[in-house]
Amino acid sequence: MSATALTDLGKPSGYWADSWARLKRKRAAMMSLGVIIFFIAVSLLSLWFTPHNPNAQTITHINLPPRIPGLGWLGFDGVSTIAGVTQDRYAAAGVPADVNYWLGTDGLGRDLLSRLLVGIRVSLSIAGLATVLDLSVGIIYGLVSGLNKQRVDTVLQRFIEVLAGIPTLVVLVLLLTVLSPGLFTIAVAMVITGWIPMARLVRAQALRFRDQEFIVAAQALGASRTWLALRHVLPNSMGVIVVQTMFSIPSAIFFEAFLSFIGLGLRPPMASLGTLLNEGFQTFTFLPFQMLAPMVALSVLMVAFNLLADGLRDAFDPKGVGRI
Repeated sequence: MSATALTDLGKPSGYWADSWARLKRKRAAMMSLGVIIFFIAVSLLSLWFTPHNPNAQTITHINLPPRIPGLGWLGFDGVSTIAGVTQDRYAAAGVPADVNYWLGTDGLGRDLLSRLLVGIRVSLSIAGLATVLDLSVGIIYGLVSGLNKQRVDTVLQRFIEVLAGIPTLVVLVLLLTVLSPGLFTIAVAMVITGWIPMARLVRAQALRFRDQEFIVAAQALGASRTWLALRHVLPNSMGVIVVQTMFSIPSAIFFEAFLSFIGLGLRPPMASLGTLLNEGFQTFTFLPFQMLAPMVALSVLMVAFNLLADGLRDAFDPKGVGRI
């Protein structure tokens, strides 16, 4: 046996350390993790700093194209062609030379970069809140169903089947038409049916573990169902729960963007990826830059979370046993 192997044997690592080591070997997952951390950091920074006031309207600066100092040779020079006329829109609007809008402005003269930073933060906040609620409801429901008697489990599963039979989009639309739109309202609307996959996953884990020797031994020693759930089932299920959570976040981001895009989510002037896409879509044929930035941001976030979830799934379950 080699010296390296002996060294590795002399330093035993736990389940989480092994999983992290496997995850670090997944380049796509690690790059996605970096992208997600960057988006979160930038969105948090927007709480204290944005290039311009995201809600400030400057009527003389409406629909200005992107202008970035030093990148004029790439087309970010503030020059655009509308109706066959090419001109420097900044000079025509009398914009000072030291004022630049890196992503341009919208139809009310608001800085699109500042609004994009705020929009990313709002969308991530809604997705995070919805995911936390999904976790709370789904884990509790799944543990209660999986660790109780068959009669209780059957009743709880029939309720899930009835609820899952209702289209998610119908539930969201009906709830948002009754309640006033807002961050909490949209998050609650997503949770109405969003907790079901987590509940089914946790129930499957509970059924998988409840007949194993360590659970039977704990029951013989008088352990309650709550103790079994918190001390045995839940810790041994954290890997698949984390993976399911990573898949749930991009779904929540997409639903928020979709609802705001069709006018059932957040309302202007509040910025989110959905509202920015809605505003940019109205001028997409002649001012495509207004829709391009939020579209790219949404796509990158969705891909990054899904790639990270794939990497976590392989890291926690390298043999492919129990894939969700």
